[in-house]
Amino acid sequence: MPQWELVTMVAALMSLNALAIDIMLPALSDISQHYSLSRENDQQLVIFAYIAGFGAPQLIFGPISDRFGRKGLLSLCLIAYAIAGVACILTTSFTTLLLARFIQGMFASGVRVIAVSIVRDLLAGRAMARIMSLVMTVFMVVPILAPSIGAAVMLVAPWQWTFGVLSLTAVLNLIWIQVRLPETLPAEARQPLSVKQSGAAYWQVLTTRITVGYMCASGVIFGALFAFVAASEQIFTDVFQQHETFTIWFAGVAGALAVANFMNSRMVERFGMRRISHSVLLLFIALALINAVTLHLVGEKLWLFYPLFCLTFACFGMLGANFTALAMEPQGKIAATASAAYGFASTTVASFFGYLVAGQFDGTVAPFMWGFVALGVGSLSIILMTERFKLFQTR
Repeated sequence: MPQWELVTMVAALMSLNALAIDIMLPALSDISQHYSLSRENDQQLVIFAYIAGFGAPQLIFGPISDRFGRKGLLSLCLIAYAIAGVACILTTSFTTLLLARFIQGMFASGVRVIAVSIVRDLLAGRAMARIMSLVMTVFMVVPILAPSIGAAVMLVAPWQWTFGVLSLTAVLNLIWIQVRLPETLPAEARQPLSVKQSGAAYWQVLTTRITVGYMCASGVIFGALFAFVAASEQIFTDVFQQHETFTIWFAGVAGALAVANFMNSRMVERFGMRRISHSVLLLFIALALINAVTLHLVGEKLWLFYPLFCLTFACFGMLGANFTALAMEPQGKIAATASAAYGFASTTVASFFGYLVAGQFDGTVAPFMWGFVALGVGSLSIILMTERFKLFQTR
């Protein structure tokens, strides 16, 4: 398989996760009205139910993939993801909708674990970081377009049919991998499936300082990203009154992230993962702090808030791929298990902090940005301890 197709395929698989979140954003208000939700912030549960389902199952999918290979399990996860999307269309209960979203998140987690493992089967270190940055660049087309796709669907059909787009996308990915993806984990490299073996593999992950440190740091800082995604519609429509142009403003933020991912793919092999990610984390804190202070001093001016926020959000593009590659680098022989542990821990931590920060939305943006500052400082503190207070190393 040529490299461009590998990048595109992995991006398409990972995009199922972003699509499942971002295509919902224009529909959240309609969902709230349809189910007569008593609290406006309860509409965020459609996002967080999915994210909650995305966490723990990765711990199961990782060892199973290391034992039985990538392709068969990936196919099963795509089928289940599509079925959960159909269940979301058919349900008449908000509770059942949240349950179906939780299940959809569970199987999306399997897709994510296996997609990262496929890259790690083939590459390591800076080469993996470069490919993952290219993957993320292609992947970022989805959050740019997904809200507009959701809005377009709602012009011609009820909001429930946004879930139909998810099911269709999963089926198309399934056909692609069946036709083009070879098995990347040969039989001789597979790990026995047993409680003892899995426990030993997870123990190896949990006793590797670098892996645990970047796993936790990623979870904390990406809590800010989850918080924004969950509250983005409220920020742009309730605070800045951009009802008709919300998808355009959101696309601009996602576009900044895509540009940063591409820049990282060009820079990482020259400057190294640590130099880039450590520098950008400091920049993230500074930009978030400037934005928070400006909101207090000047007020909520979209023309001032938006450029600063786009720059802040772009930092995620130079943090995600590098943190992932740094955490995975020592775990080559148990790539899927390590990917599962990384995905579980980072997603669980990020969803917890994301829910806390998004839940602070009170019709103003300043508390939201102070949450960004706090999460940035928390992530930096973890990195300092992980690297024993030596940042910007090139090893």
